[in-house]
Amino acid sequence: MADMNVNYINPFLEAAIAIVKDACQVELKIGKPYAKMVELTEGTVVILIGVTGEMRGQVVLSIDEKKACEIASRMMMGMPVPELDDMAISAISELGNMIMGNAATVFSVRNIGIDITPPTVGRGTGKIDTMYAKNIAIPLLTDDSEVFMEMNIAMKIG
Repeated sequence: MADMNVNYINPFLEAAIAIVKDACQVELKIGKPYAKMVELTEGTVVILIGVTGEMRGQVVLSIDEKKACEIASRMMMGMPVPELDDMAISAISELGNMIMGNAATVFSVRNIGIDITPPTVGRGTGKIDTMYAKNIAIPLLTDDSEVFMEMNIAMKIG
């Protein structure tokens, strides 16, 4: 197994920044990465997408529930989204799908073949253990340094 390095993390970040800019009209910058266990707290929504192929693992996008409503509203052309109903969950699931699909394309151009699973949305409290790989958390921040979402990447290479 190769160590996780920026060559395996950056495509996910590049994809997230590009897709959020296109889908939500929000410019993001990358915060400082750190290792941690993924914890679901009250008021947080997570989008879990598995990765298979030359890399195996998962990416978990963690978003504050109010921010998730804002994202869904932006994706639905400004339609008010006061709560995460089925339509809003579908929108944020699609955001995760678009980010990961774009990341798969970036990896493909770099001759690394991956496939992604359909997104799973989680809410409530709990933990996601990744025994096979260390989880790297990267906050994605707005211009005013507010956390827009946190991207958690746990991959095994090879």
